[in-house]
Amino acid sequence: MGQARARAIMVQGTGSDVGKSLIVAGLARALTRRGFSVRPFKPQNMSNNAAVTADGGEIGRAQSLQARAAGVPTSVHMNPVLLKPQSETGAQIVVQGRVYGTARAAEYQGVKPKLLPFVLDSFARLRAEADIVLVEGAGSASEVNLRANDIANMGFAEAASVPVILLGDIDRGGVIASLVGTRHVLPEADAARIVGFLVNRFRGDPALFAEGMATIADRTGWRALGLVPHFPDARRLPAEDALALTHDAGRPGSGGRVRIAVPILPHIANFDDLDPLEAEPDVDLVRVRPGEAIPGDASLVLLPGSKATLADLAALRREGWDVDIAAHRRRGGHVLGLCGGYQMMGRSVADPDGIEGPPGAAPGLGLLDVETRLSGSKRLESVSGRTLADDAPFSGYEMHMGVTAGPDAARPFARIGGADEGAVSADGRACGTYVHGLFADDRQRAAWLARLGGTPAGIDYEAGVEAALDGLATHLERHVDIDAILSLSR
Repeated sequence: MGQARARAIMVQGTGSDVGKSLIVAGLARALTRRGFSVRPFKPQNMSNNAAVTADGGEIGRAQSLQARAAGVPTSVHMNPVLLKPQSETGAQIVVQGRVYGTARAAEYQGVKPKLLPFVLDSFARLRAEADIVLVEGAGSASEVNLRANDIANMGFAEAASVPVILLGDIDRGGVIASLVGTRHVLPEADAARIVGFLVNRFRGDPALFAEGMATIADRTGWRALGLVPHFPDARRLPAEDALALTHDAGRPGSGGRVRIAVPILPHIANFDDLDPLEAEPDVDLVRVRPGEAIPGDASLVLLPGSKATLADLAALRREGWDVDIAAHRRRGGHVLGLCGGYQMMGRSVADPDGIEGPPGAAPGLGLLDVETRLSGSKRLESVSGRTLADDAPFSGYEMHMGVTAGPDAARPFARIGGADEGAVSADGRACGTYVHGLFADDRQRAAWLARLGGTPAGIDYEAGVEAALDGLATHLERHVDIDAILSLSR
């Protein structure tokens, strides 16, 4: 048990996707290796990539990775407010791991003051059990238009009296202007909370940016805490933000014999299901973006999770991917649906209560003889079982609302704790399941590759994640003044 009020420090960014989550994960592992009891914390997150917690709720995937880096079980208090976008302007609100309601963006600004007590309660709980709490901000610290009632960045830092480190990303260009500009748009009281800055994703000779670091320090009055070179092994760690799905645009194929095509839909969720497949040398994972066709030579079309099944089903049809998938099936190809993807594969999807958007219903893709009705409470549970096609074991988790049933469910995809789960078509080439995390299990991934005619590489995926976290911690120890960060925390 740590001291009654642990020290804390917050990492905020000049913008989204500047590497805040990764820096916090690396610091968590580095400080844990130094013997500190560490807890990650993100007051408010917006992501459809979520994880089931040890205490039976859900948090953003990044906080799950950060907890792993700190060697502690996940908790709903590590991310007390999680926004899960369901439309261009609205989101489901999850508070301390449970669905609180839904709100459009403008409405949410009025909801935030009601959520601050939950945020501060969760923060206090973590402080009571740790030596240090590493807090991650959201989006950009310079969004002064959202400063009123803010609970994600400076509003939280003020309410909890936590010092801030500002992180900029040199890889996207303009990092000097981003950091200095943030200093000049912030109110003086907020700017005074920033005790130092980091520059992330540097490539080349660090000596070439020494003057840049000095310029930032001179123009802002903030302490330079490190110039962090690009860390290539970051690709081995699960990404949280869907922006990560665009980073491989134009990436050449791997040359693997097993081509797996994944349509990237607007409300894709839990897309880290794809990462272990991409780690296999014999897999060529193709992310199919709007305007592109599903490759005709794919071995498997994988339909991933969705936070808005009906909306994404409509988007899939607009792109003509339903026609591509039908042609793929006629050629004898396999189709696997995970969670929302499973729901789309049936005869129909109904959302009479408007759980994921406006109430409605639509025909499914007709690949499985099942129907889905979205209703009831959300199922959040870690699971383990065996797939029936090859008796391969797996461990994973379920995170969904609704019930899927029909004749093809009599041919279950898997058995979990004595109960049947999922559905398989009569020819065995189309199957759906509510289980996420299947492919992170080496045994299950190897079985799928063998089934599709590939050769598993014998990769220990989880060990690879651990090695990447250790490598990231060592990387930060070399390039960041962690002793200064400890002294600046309070």
